[in-house]
Amino acid sequence: MSNEAPTLAVEAAALPPKGAGSPWGGPAANRRLTAALLMAATVLAGCGNKPRAPDWQMNAHDGLERYVKAYLGGKARVESSEFERARAELASTGQPGLVARAELTRCAVRIASLVMEPCEGFDRLRGDAPAAERAYADYLAGRIAPPDVPLLPPQHRAAAAGQADAAALQAIEDPLSRLVAAGVLLRTGRASPQVLAVATDTASAQGWRRPLLAWLGVQAQRAEQAGATDEARRLRRRMALAAGDA
Repeated sequence: MSNEAPTLAVEAAALPPKGAGSPWGGPAANRRLTAALLMAATVLAGCGNKPRAPDWQMNAHDGLERYVKAYLGGKARVESSEFERARAELASTGQPGLVARAELTRCAVRIASLVMEPCEGFDRLRGDAPAAERAYADYLAGRIAPPDVPLLPPQHRAAAAGQADAAALQAIEDPLSRLVAAGVLLRTGRASPQVLAVATDTASAQGWRRPLLAWLGVQAQRAEQAGATDEARRLRRRMALAAGDA
């Protein structure tokens, strides 16, 4: 395996419904999609003289696509069932690396939404995961070793190396990758008010309710701690609106 971004987690979330993106990394990562999950789409699009790709490829891609959309939208029941369905398709291959990458997709969208839980699904498969996947898992956990930073997708390397600021974050083209990087910065105590603003604006622009509520909540908490009562109230009103309580 090359030292590019890991494949399936990129590919599974790389072509979600409009507005969603790839937690791993946008256009550069998508190049390898043809050889994996979207091979089925290529076959069905006009390569009738070739064997049809296995059903698990398209089923896994579609399931993870729906999972990402549902998770970011805060649809708990849908996201859980879609992920388990996609995971089962991947597990049917008996390839732990594929399942590990799907687990990292789940962990990445959680970090984007500031759910800072251990990536237990990946940890159970870590021993059989390639080096790039292990590096990405360590990055999400905020503990990547400097020698492993080059294994990450380019847009995540600045955050991993402690060099990212709001401008660098804004320069990340893919909105979900931007939120993941912002989540890592917050996890490692390096999220400035400007980083919070970029993350909040990103989630708001995409209409992603779950991460929007999380990032607004952090902003409101910091405003309260700073004694900015009016600002905190404004942010809480935005949260109520996004949550459907206003």
